[in-house]
Amino acid sequence: MKTLFKSLALSLLLGAGVCATASAKSRNHDMKPREVVSLIPLHYQKGFAVRVDKQDAGKSMVIIYDQDGTAVFKDMLTKGTVAEKKYILSNLDNGDYTVEVFSKNHDIQTQFFVYHAGQKKITRLS
Repeated sequence: MKTLFKSLALSLLLGAGVCATASAKSRNHDMKPREVVSLIPLHYQKGFAVRVDKQDAGKSMVIIYDQDGTAVFKDMLTKGTVAEKKYILSNLDNGDYTVEVFSKNHDIQTQFFVYHAGQKKITRLS
């Protein structure tokens, strides 16, 4: 009976050791530098902020298009690794717009809307 318990305990320890060794293998993940582009709505003004976090310094560009695809605004962000800038949209006419942010390894595109609700002008990111 004692030998049964000893062999059972020994097999459990060996089994746990094999499992721990198997899960401790290093995984080869592709650790490419990532860029993060964020569009942040402004709380107290009609507009949004663009923030670009990059591993490597490089140019980032912001372009706003109207619903016909015509570029109505173009701006170059700083060439550093972190760029952040606010865009106030109170001068835009009512309509559907698209903002594109071009960065070195990451581009985004999203729509936003400018319209009047009574006497109040509303700007809303989609």
